[in-house]
Amino acid sequence: MNEKLALSDDILMKIEKPARYIGNEVNAVVKDLNNIDVRFCMCFPDVYEIGMSHLGIQILYGMLNSWDDVWCERVYSPWVDLDAIMRKENIPLFALESQDPVKDFDFLGITIQYEMCYTNILQVLDLAKIPLLAKERGDDCPIVIGGGPCTYNPEPIADFFDIFYIGEGETQYRPLIDLYKKCREEKVGREEFLRRAAKLPGMYVPRFYETTYHEDGTIASFRPTEEGIPATIRKELVTDMTDSFYPMKPVVPYIKVTQDRVVLEIQRGCIRGCRFCQAGQLYRPVRERDVEVLKKYAMEMLKNTGHEEISLSSLSSSDYSKLPELIDFLMEECDKRHINISLPSLRIDAFSLDVMSKVQDVKKSSLTFAPEAGSQRLRDVINKGLTEEVILQGSALAFEGGWTRVKLYFMLGHPTETEEDIRGIAELSNKIAATFFDTVPKEKRVNGRVQIVTSTSFFVPKPFTPFQWAPQCTKEEFVEKAYLTRKAISEQLNQKSIKYNWHEADVSVLEGVLARGDRRLSQVLLYVYHKGCFYDAWSEYFHNDVWMEAFAACGLDPDFYSHRERPLDEILPWDFLNCGVSRSFLEREWQKAKNETISPNCKQACQGCGAARFGCGICVEPRD
Repeated sequence: MNEKLALSDDILMKIEKPARYIGNEVNAVVKDLNNIDVRFCMCFPDVYEIGMSHLGIQILYGMLNSWDDVWCERVYSPWVDLDAIMRKENIPLFALESQDPVKDFDFLGITIQYEMCYTNILQVLDLAKIPLLAKERGDDCPIVIGGGPCTYNPEPIADFFDIFYIGEGETQYRPLIDLYKKCREEKVGREEFLRRAAKLPGMYVPRFYETTYHEDGTIASFRPTEEGIPATIRKELVTDMTDSFYPMKPVVPYIKVTQDRVVLEIQRGCIRGCRFCQAGQLYRPVRERDVEVLKKYAMEMLKNTGHEEISLSSLSSSDYSKLPELIDFLMEECDKRHINISLPSLRIDAFSLDVMSKVQDVKKSSLTFAPEAGSQRLRDVINKGLTEEVILQGSALAFEGGWTRVKLYFMLGHPTETEEDIRGIAELSNKIAATFFDTVPKEKRVNGRVQIVTSTSFFVPKPFTPFQWAPQCTKEEFVEKAYLTRKAISEQLNQKSIKYNWHEADVSVLEGVLARGDRRLSQVLLYVYHKGCFYDAWSEYFHNDVWMEAFAACGLDPDFYSHRERPLDEILPWDFLNCGVSRSFLEREWQKAKNETISPNCKQACQGCGAARFGCGICVEPRD
């Protein structure tokens, strides 16, 4: 236990799960303050159990702490019970390892994984007693730096950050910290450090850029305010995954967290090209880790953590070229050690089912398909690359192998969606149930029937996807689509075997506003935060009425950001970023979607997306 704790025993006894706040977990790093130059606090702006499950934090935490001159610690959003006590008792937000106030650090790095955590960012800054607005911070405040997928449109939260790191964190943190140390030696202040940082690759410093608007609210211009500041910022990318840093001693929590296992990242990127998927575009090109290195990493991390499960991490694990070899090795070694293997992101084919039948318990857990759309026409629109025949063949193989529970994931509200497409969700669910009854003899059926769990989320257009120009449905339209789906399922012959779940519509609409918003939304975020909103990603703490009140008070219309189709010549808030895929490629894919035309995956035929500029081993030279 730490000699000094920011929270007294009395407070720890009053809150839920005090282990969230005491630190000292297995593999947590503690250093001597007399032997370091820079203190870095890494933050995940959500509850501890979710933040501790994030691989990116573990990688950066391990990498920064591998440097002798840096001590990286961690902080997460306090849960609502502790938040109330900290405000009442005037307790500043503290880092887990040292229990020191976050405001005393040199850097506060915040990973931004989803839009609905934006108010939690304000909670973290507020509890840390750091001014919410970057322009109000002095030389005694930490440099607040943001990273993660939401930084590919940082504008709605730009007023709250000093720097955004665009891209993968392994490449530029060392130069940034060296620059910070140099500026401190030269006794130059915060402003000059940020000015110099803005010239490093991948660094976006919002204070050196300005936006002007047309009368209709669209962007007229976005440009740097000083000479030497880059007009375009290109993402940072790890080109050699095998030699890049990977944490051999990830921190192991005392309490159960969302992903309570060793995570083995086998590759980054995806060849599939689904038009709604932001990750598939942002993390191009595909980069694999060497299989021999992965074998070594797996054994070392299991030894260093004591975890009893290992999971493969990838956007599409089935596309990893050495997957059979890696799985054979893991099955042999994990069986000796009684370690479970988790294999997400696998296509449901004969090989995958054979593997899963060997690594899962005798009582097989559910299989997951993500058709995303109910009809083949709409799957072609979104470029899903999955046919009904493949889905039904995979289902039949699974049922023959003893699985009796299937999860199906769909999206409602895709561009061009019709009532027939929606009814297709129910019809496909029914066909999969029928496949079970056609495949499994009556005497072999457990409990008599199969369970199909059909879930629908709502489509949210995201930056740097072909659908970034698409309109989003209104809340009322989403609800109507969900009701139609439920009604169609109730009309199916096998409806008793199908359970239907759907997501909250108002949250999805707000997510769409924040995903494609501009800097004017910062005033909305400040308004709702001062009205008590945070943990908006948690349905019990989401208050849509307060958000709508905020838009009205700030003179902004959420429909402007979400429900209109954007013309191709409109300046988008994120156009100053280069994520690796070209605008012309996205425009071509948007037109193909409207024409219901599919694009082959990267290994079948290069589409000239632009990733060749980033050293893609699959791509040819870019077309544009």
